[in-house]
Amino acid sequence: MLTLAAHSLITTFQAIVLGVLQGATELFPVSSLGHTVLFPTLFGWHNIVAWQSQSESPWIAFVVMLHVGSAVGLLIYFWRDWLAIIGGFFATLRKRRIETPTERLAWLIITATIPVGILGLLLEHPVRVALAKPLFASIFLVVNGVILLSAERFRRRSEVRALAAREGVKEEGGRRLDTLEYREAGVIGVAQSSALVAGISRDGVCMTAGLVRGLDNSDSARFAFLLATPPILAAGVYKVGDLTGPLGAGGVRSAAIVAAIFAAITAVVTVHFLTRYFRTRNLTPFGLYCVVFGLAMVAYNA
Repeated sequence: MLTLAAHSLITTFQAIVLGVLQGATELFPVSSLGHTVLFPTLFGWHNIVAWQSQSESPWIAFVVMLHVGSAVGLLIYFWRDWLAIIGGFFATLRKRRIETPTERLAWLIITATIPVGILGLLLEHPVRVALAKPLFASIFLVVNGVILLSAERFRRRSEVRALAAREGVKEEGGRRLDTLEYREAGVIGVAQSSALVAGISRDGVCMTAGLVRGLDNSDSARFAFLLATPPILAAGVYKVGDLTGPLGAGGVRSAAIVAAIFAAITAVVTVHFLTRYFRTRNLTPFGLYCVVFGLAMVAYNA
């Protein structure tokens, strides 16, 4: 096995596997953090398992860099959307009013990002120390599966269909994304913060919240992918000091860069697939996977 250095805390192979795993599971609504906690245990990577259990280690900074890699992949895929959204934001500052769906989307993203940013700063460390363990990640992965399986049931409820009809329905039958109210975006942002818990999917809870508010699977997924990018990049800026300092020694810094590159590449491929998948399909297969895999890992870790 190729290693970064003889004294390295993580090998190149492990970094590549975790990067690919991150790029896929960050966007598939199956919890990237949950899989990042569970797979080292499943693979018998005891060097990483020991690393994870330390209260002060470069592990969380490494995980943040994995997320930054997937966020870069999202930026690459949605670069046209982000240029329009950023342009729309500055246009509203210049005009002092919101006129177009893109301008409204910019402020919906800002509104949804504020609560997850605040809650992330307050809760990231205590939640990680308390719950970022294989058994807890397995349990919450099952919870995530139940949430996803409930999403379609909620979407079919009569009050949700009535909400979609009242707020504006697309030809395909779902509510238009630009009709979301700012308080609804704020609630989705609060829901997004539940991804601080290993096993709960950021995109999964955002999509579920969007479906409950009358969006279809396609727009729920698009909004979730766009919402994921700002807080992940902000967390990367916040945690980069951990990797540039002493905690980045022992090959960790190099491993994080390698892992982030593979996460970005995998994220581009994954989001390309999912944006087409959700045009005609739903969250049910992912919910079933989370329940089955989560229960298997509960038994394994118990």
